[in-house]
Amino acid sequence: MRSRFPSQLNLTLLFFLSLLAAIPLPSLAESPAPQGPTVLGRVNGAIGSVLFFDIAQGSIQVKKVDTKGYPIIDEETGEQAIEVVGFPFLVAVLVLGAVFFTFFYGWINVRGFKHAIDIVRGKFDKEEDEGEITHFRALTSALSATVGLGNIAGVAVAIQLGGPGAVFWMMFLAIFGMSAKFSSCTLAQMYRKVNSNGTISGGPMYYLDIGLREVSPYLKPLGKALALLYAVFIMGGSIGGGNMFQSNQTAEAFTSTFGLGESANAVVGIILAILVAVVILGGIKRIGAATSKIVPLMCGLYVIASLIVIITHLPAIPSALSTIVLQAFTDNAFFGGMVGVLIMGFKRAAFSNEAGLGSAAIAHAAAKTKEPVREGLVAMLGPFIDTIVICLMTSMVIVVTGVYADPALSSGAGNLGVTLTNAAFATVIPWFPYVLTICIGLFAYSTMISWCYYGERGWIYLLDHLGNDVGLKTLPVFRLIFVFFTFFGSINSLTDVIDFSDLMILSLAFPNIIGSIILAPRVRAKLKDYMRRHKEGAFQ
Repeated sequence: MRSRFPSQLNLTLLFFLSLLAAIPLPSLAESPAPQGPTVLGRVNGAIGSVLFFDIAQGSIQVKKVDTKGYPIIDEETGEQAIEVVGFPFLVAVLVLGAVFFTFFYGWINVRGFKHAIDIVRGKFDKEEDEGEITHFRALTSALSATVGLGNIAGVAVAIQLGGPGAVFWMMFLAIFGMSAKFSSCTLAQMYRKVNSNGTISGGPMYYLDIGLREVSPYLKPLGKALALLYAVFIMGGSIGGGNMFQSNQTAEAFTSTFGLGESANAVVGIILAILVAVVILGGIKRIGAATSKIVPLMCGLYVIASLIVIITHLPAIPSALSTIVLQAFTDNAFFGGMVGVLIMGFKRAAFSNEAGLGSAAIAHAAAKTKEPVREGLVAMLGPFIDTIVICLMTSMVIVVTGVYADPALSSGAGNLGVTLTNAAFATVIPWFPYVLTICIGLFAYSTMISWCYYGERGWIYLLDHLGNDVGLKTLPVFRLIFVFFTFFGSINSLTDVIDFSDLMILSLAFPNIIGSIILAPRVRAKLKDYMRRHKEGAFQ
């Protein structure tokens, strides 16, 4: 253990120093000299070149047009400009992984759907089962990390950059993504660790490390490497995309909607930091208790408002659905052709429901159950609720109101995403942007407290390499760091950090899907045994 101390400590320190390197500090000079990219900016470029390279090698090209469909002429050649549409490697990994799991587990996302609902309703809950929270609270804890700004702004971004057809591909991937989430969360239950204080640690870090080691001693180095990589990625995504981005956007939404000055950002940040601290210092039990109330409330409020807008435009629904389906397959050059629309849909689906990324498995690992497959079935409802229900609601609001076709909005004027969603609701409910701002605050808050839990599991896994329970004993340090960055994110423009966080969140798919495919036969064996006993009435 002692020999690993320097490398593990250096890894953790390097990670946080990288974050700090991107912090924009005020300059005392009146005319600061132009600066090159930060350390974190260079890290972003390095990660992007390794994991986001174009697998099509530039072979997918479309002729560029403007918003009205007119050709865009290249000033140098005098001919119509050509745009290369890249197919990122990690997007391909996500899609192929989700499709593989769906077929390998015999379309469990379809045949296990009703049983999953029965489990969430508490039909099979037993108080004596090992774990910290119920199936329902595990689901709401995981949903609180996915249902958020991705549903409000993310869908609008997909429509602005990929057209209404991108929504079709978001839902397409969500259907297959249900199987990927089933796989991750079943594995999280199979290989979870009970800490000395009775709390549960689980997720990809543990099943990649322990699971691959059990499959074969020769896979032990691969499992360890993938687990360490995942732990670093989950901590980066937690502090950046799961925290600073949320607080930054919440502060901006409140100050702009209610006409507050820039100084109000700090006030919003302090309030958020206090509210986050109150919950996260209580651990997953308090997180589960909070999210079990917040998530249904905010989802219900948002769905009701969406239904009001949709019902108001009832005659436009068939046309809107037709637009979404038809534009998914049309060669619209403005959005990069059909491939461009498809890739945008896949990207936004990944950020929306995290299927294939494995992050939700960290929350589901803490559920009370003796049946790993049972929690996997509960978890697969996440992409359905998040993308197929809530994201479809948002897209319908944007499409039926017709705001997506507004040239000023479709060209990305204003705040990309939120502006479009706000404009759509305002056409029917002029005062709703105020309510939507409250929704954004609730969405962001629940996302932050859940992502803190994800990040701290990565912290525990990394620091436990220094000795038994080192990660658990130093957990307050991570939580204080997280609370600090909640405030810090509200008062700063953190472009590099957000780019870094987005890269890390999507990069979670790489170690998770590789390891999950290797472990898939073990999951399938558990699934067959569980479904056999369920049919025999063993769980009544």
